[in-house]
Amino acid sequence: MIIKTDYIFMNTEKRKCLVHITDKVRDFVKKSNVKEGMVLVSAMHITAGIIVNDYEEGLWKDIMDWLERVAPVSDYLHHNTGEDNGDAHLKRIVVHHQVIVPITNGNLDLGPWEQIFYAEFDGQRKKRIVLKVMGE
Repeated sequence: MIIKTDYIFMNTEKRKCLVHITDKVRDFVKKSNVKEGMVLVSAMHITAGIIVNDYEEGLWKDIMDWLERVAPVSDYLHHNTGEDNGDAHLKRIVVHHQVIVPITNGNLDLGPWEQIFYAEFDGQRKKRIVLKVMGE
């Protein structure tokens, strides 16, 4: 069994955005030499998540607009702590913080349109994503 870990560091220019990371995950999987297994991709911050979906800019805007309707910028009790990112915490619950992608024949086994995205809801500061590959 091979188990390897790496990190992707993010510091987005925008407070809210989606960042395509499929190629970085694919490169890590290839370097790991795992032929059959899985890779965990996990945003290691409570105001960010990971999405698997289509690489299409109109859809990205639709996703972010929909999340804004689900958890709008507003006055949340969390803001009593001095923070102003209550909506980002709620958006992360909807998106979730991680995905597991199968590895088959040494490659990410994604559907024909599936890509991996980092979803940032409170950016403009350094955050990280853990990649953990497991398999043979």
